Amino acid sequence: MTDRVRLVQEYFHPWPNSAGFYLARSHGWYAEAGIELEFVLFDPGVGDALHYLNTGRADVGVFPTNRLWQRRELGQPLVAVAAVNQRGLETVRTVAATGIRRLRDLAGRRVGLNPTPRGRAIVRELVARDGGDPDQVQLVDLGSRELTAAEIASGRVDATYGSYFAWDNLRDEYPEDQQLAWEVDTWLGVEYPSYLLGTRADLLASSPDLVRRFTEVTARGYEAAAAQPELIADLYEPVTPYFPRSLLARSGHLISATWLHQGRWGELRRELIEPYAHWLAAHRVIASADNWDQGIRPVLVPA
Repeated sequence: MTDRVRLVQEYFHPWPNSAGFYLARSHGWYAEAGIELEFVLFDPGVGDALHYLNTGRADVGVFPTNRLWQRRELGQPLVAVAAVNQRGLETVRTVAATGIRRLRDLAGRRVGLNPTPRGRAIVRELVARDGGDPDQVQLVDLGSRELTAAEIASGRVDATYGSYFAWDNLRDEYPEDQQLAWEVDTWLGVEYPSYLLGTRADLLASSPDLVRRFTEVTARGYEAAAAQPELIADLYEPVTPYFPRSLLARSGHLISATWLHQGRWGELRRELIEPYAHWLAAHRVIASADNWDQGIRPVLVPA
């Protein structure tokens, strides 16, 4: 008997952060475990990946760590079973022509971002930690759009927050020596896993073996992709034929370095997740960190 599993991805289109799923499917590893895997991209007019999980449109999904706690505070029974990344992916980005050389230089400048409570809190904290005045930062609402370096240079904004060092920052022909980027988790004072793999609590309770099999095969796929990131461009050429192979290859090499902890994929590390929950609560992104671990349900056998 084959179990059908619908996986909702975290972004508007596939990108190399999901390579472990694609590699495992291409090698037939899900099929060997009795799983027929279907990929789903969320429709922004319907909701994000967590909405797809909560409403039963998908069985498993990839989503940002902070949004899991926000959804659980709404009473939605969603849980994380593994970590996709072991670090944050966002950057603050600018170009040399703006004269910005440090994060504190963002004071008095226009910073484009999706102005979520978390995004605003992170920008303010980064500026303050570098000795700048966060009240002087001028936030510009870009919605979900990530500007290119050329668009920053044109004067639309002076800098942006949110672009990924392993994806958005690579999709630009602007001279690399004229770009500046600060990796957020290096400067924020708290580390965090950008994306988690999760499901609904009722599916985990009713079909624990299915969730375990799916996660184990996924771990195998990610560990294999991390060992041979040169394969990632081949995986994505038929999936995203509109992106250059060189971009997929560069992204694969960079993003694969974020997947493993001590050689293993999926570790839900308390030393990362608990401090991050308290940081979010302290900055009023979530109401409380008291029950941070209730939505964390690792299914992989610990090393």
